[in-house]
Order: sequence, then C-alpha cells, then structure tokens
Amino acid sequence: MKIQEYLKGKRIICDGAFGTWFSQLHGDGTLPESCNASEPEWVEEVHRGYLEAGAVLIRTNTFASNRRALSCDAAGLHRNIKAAWENAVKAAEDCGRKIGEDCFIAGALGPLSDGAGMTGEERQEEYRLICEALVQAGADILLFETFADMEDILPVIKDMKQKRDVFVIVQFCVNQHGYSNAGLSARRLMEEAGSIQEIDAAGFNCGVGPGHLQQLLEGMDFPEGKYITALPNAGYPKYIENRKVFSNSKEYFAERMKAIAALGVGFLGGCCGTDPAYIKEMCGVIDLRAAEGKRPKHMRPASKGLRIKDSSFWSGRQGNRKLIAVELSPPPGVDDGRVMEGAFRLKNMEVDVLTFPDSPSGRTRADSMLMAMKVQNETGLCVMPHICCRDRNAIAVRSQLLGGYINGVRNILAITGDPVPTLMRQDIKGVFNFDAVGLMKIIRELNSEEFVKDPITFGGALNPGRPNLEVEIKRTKRKMEQGAEFFLTQPIFTTEDAERVRKVKEETGARILCGIMPLVSLRNALFIRNEMAGIHVDEETMAGFSAEMSREEGEMAGVAIAKRVMTMTEEFADGYYFSIPFNRVRLLEKIL
Repeated sequence: MKIQEYLKGKRIICDGAFGTWFSQLHGDGTLPESCNASEPEWVEEVHRGYLEAGAVLIRTNTFASNRRALSCDAAGLHRNIKAAWENAVKAAEDCGRKIGEDCFIAGALGPLSDGAGMTGEERQEEYRLICEALVQAGADILLFETFADMEDILPVIKDMKQKRDVFVIVQFCVNQHGYSNAGLSARRLMEEAGSIQEIDAAGFNCGVGPGHLQQLLEGMDFPEGKYITALPNAGYPKYIENRKVFSNSKEYFAERMKAIAALGVGFLGGCCGTDPAYIKEMCGVIDLRAAEGKRPKHMRPASKGLRIKDSSFWSGRQGNRKLIAVELSPPPGVDDGRVMEGAFRLKNMEVDVLTFPDSPSGRTRADSMLMAMKVQNETGLCVMPHICCRDRNAIAVRSQLLGGYINGVRNILAITGDPVPTLMRQDIKGVFNFDAVGLMKIIRELNSEEFVKDPITFGGALNPGRPNLEVEIKRTKRKMEQGAEFFLTQPIFTTEDAERVRKVKEETGARILCGIMPLVSLRNALFIRNEMAGIHVDEETMAGFSAEMSREEGEMAGVAIAKRVMTMTEEFADGYYFSIPFNRVRLLEKIL
C-alpha cells in the first residue's frame, strides 16, 4: 500500500526524537548516524521503542548521514544509509509490523550542518547523493526535515520526482515567533511549499514547542491538496551541567497535539526532547481517523512582486533621464562633518538617491542605516543604506529593517558583503547567516507582512568582473525573482566590463546603474587596481595619471575618465552609481 492510500482512512502517527532519545540511552557525544553499521542494535532499539508506543511512520537514522559528518566517501555514505534502512526494517519486523500495511519508513534528510563552506551546487549534489542512496536502499518516502528554506533542496526534490515514484515530505524549523533561521515566516514557508507540485506534504518540526506550534498553525491557511505535518519539540530546553533537558510533560504535549490534529493535520509526531512515552500518550488522546473532516482553507496567493510605491528613488524620473545614485561613506569615527557637508551639497544637484556602504572591506564605520536616517532627516534627500550579511543574523537584520522603516527608510541595497579581513578573523567572526538572496527574501517577507501599504524598494549588486559571467546572470535572475528592482555595479573602467554589463542587461532586462568612480590620483588608482577585488583598472586608465600631477590635475583626470565610461555605457545604462573617493562630491558638478 502506498502511504496515500493509508491517509485516506487514518492520520499517521510518526515517531519522536532520535538524537535526544539515543543520547539518553547511550550517552551524549556519540553521533547516532555513525552507529548504523557498527552498533545496529542501538539504532533498532530506538525504532522499536517508537513502534511499540504506536508510531506508524518511523524515520531512518540518517538525519546527519552525509559525507562531511561521517568523514567518508560516496561509497561509505551508501553503506551507512543502507545499514540505516536495514535497521529500520529489522525493527519493524521484530515488532510484527508489515511495511506498507501498518507501518511506513521514511528516508530522513537534514540540513548540512557545515554547509556554509560549500557552494549551492555542492550542497545540492550532496542531497542528490543522499536521496539516491535512500531510494536504492528501499525508501519510497523522502522526508526533508528541519530546513530553514527550500533554496538548496527544491531542485533536488524536482529531480527525484521526475526520476522516482516517491512521496515527498518537507518540514521547516521555525522558532516560537514563527520565523526560520533564514528569516522566513511559517506562513510564507507553507505558502511556498504549497505552490510546489512535487511536494506531497509540508509542515514543521523542531525549534518550536507544541503550544506555540498550535498558535502558528491556527493563524495560517493550509495549502489545498497537501498533507500537513506537525512534529514539534517537547518544549524548550534548559541546560543543566552542560546537558540539554526538556521540561514539558508528556500529558501537556499530548493535549496540544490533540488540538493540532483537530486543525486538519495528517502527520503528528515529535522532535527534540520527545521519547516513546510522548508518542504513546499522544496515541491515547488523538482521533486517528483521516484528517478530512475539516477541509483546509484556500491559502492567500504568495506575493510574486509587490507594486512599488512612489517612495522608490526613481519615482521622480522624467522621460529618459539617467538615474543618479551617489555613495557617501559613513565616517570611521564620530566626526560626520564631511558626510553631512557632502549631503547638503548634493541637495542642489540632480541626484536621485544617496547610498551608504555597510562597513566595506570589513572595517568598522558608522552604521549605514543610522547614517542614512540622519541624512534623510536633516536634508530631506532620498537615501538608501547598504545592508550586508556579514555582521548580523536574521534576527538582527529584521530588527534593523523594522527600525529603519519606522524612521522613513524605504530603499535598501541588499548585498552579501565583504569577508572579515584575514588578520582580524581570530577575534571577529563573519555571521553570513544567509547571502544577498536570503536577505532579499527577508525584505520581501516584511513587505508582504509589515510594510504592505508602503513596501521597501530593494536592489542588489552586480559584479561584471566575475570570471564566469553566466553565473552572474543566473544570480541576477534569482535576485529579480525575489523582488530586486535595480542593480548597482562595481566601478567600470574597461570596454570589456561595459560589454559584460550590456550582456547582463540583454539577458535579464534588469534596471542597471553602472558604477562610476572618478579616481583622483595615481596613488588612488594604484590602490583600487591592486587592493579592491573585482574592479578592473586598465592600462589606459592608469596612463591618465602621473606622480607629478597636482591635486586639481588628478581630479580633472578622474573627471575625464568618468565621462568616458558614461559615454561607453550610455546606450544601455539606466543610470549611474557614483562612488567618489574621499567623499569629494564637488567632482560630481564637473562630471554632470
């Protein structure tokens, strides 16, 4: 029997936590997945406990079965997963259960714990390898659990559905406030999963206790045609002598799960802190009849791209006039005199927006959001702070965006950000909770929930110097899919880089402001050429400067180069993004 047939008549009770229960039985510190082949009786013991408690679906002990966690090659990973499957089958047989009749086994996959050091393509390849090993072992149910988003797993799910007859379950991990580590809300995650044809069931596990999960599920519509899963933690842990201890009672857990089941949830089980006693208690109070008595409501359609309001910095653009953005660097100390002087000077020019970099090159400067807010409040100019992913996790980013919005900021440049300088890495760690695309997802999320009446306009960076331009084009399209409305490029000096930007424009249709940097001296040109990654300063540009030039001569050489680049890109550029060394904004008067 396929699991879909079983679900027509009954809900499915799943097992509970594997890792926390395993550690109680056999001590902390042992990776459960490493025991699949070496200590199979330990793994079978956990499975039997849940089956005897009443679980109908058990998950293979493969949550962390990947090459990095197990320090093995592809063949070793296949052996580990095959052993895990055999352990689950053996446990079911020992309990007198028949797979496909009164018992089902799902092949479990969890996030790659150290996946931050891998590219997206590498992570996807690892998930494909795991999925193939599970299916070859015998799995016809694939359960992706504890994910913060679907960015890496969705291509894998679609591939597997095309090649294999598998039932796919996706479960997200959110906190008690309903947000994942990627900054996405539970409602948004369910909407996105609900829109994917290849996903059969979707829901939540881990991160949240049963009471909070009940509240989250009560506040959302369920996607039509999908089974809903709910496998919360026992509660929230406390740490006693470095041990994680969950204090919620199994009776409370079961009552909350009964209420969750009544919402129309088809899969119910537990995650961290639960054990067979929790599952047994739950089985005693939940109506196990199929979850079809209460029809799920239709979901509101996910926003595909909010209409941009007049707060966007191009709202005043007339005809074919090029947009002008000017970067002002926040000060490294508390003296903001030069920044404010430059801002007031720019007020008298045809400038559409002032931008403020976010501690570029990983060196501390005044906060870009706060600096932008002060300039906007004192000059009335339109501002756009850069926000990078290096220094803040999802909580801090959302907090910063909320604070900026309250203070009138409506334009954001979302970037991944430069890494922490090598010499500082012993004391300072980059966060990189997500990249620019993930940051755009957070902004889009806030636009659809908090900023609906006047959403933030946001854009991204475009690097024409990337060796593989096709990768940059693909990434630009991904950013546009998340709602990016414009792109600012790195400074352009060469015909080759200009042509590469032209190609991105032709391939994507993106609104692009070409980067213009009027260099001011030979020393300045040498520094940019040798110290700034991704910026190509060619020999023609270098030849425009000499060591004997006066300050004024150097500046005029830079103005001439800027005009040359503007002419070079005039045909396809929607505007220009001026990054003027040392905030010498008076040069803009000569350029424009």
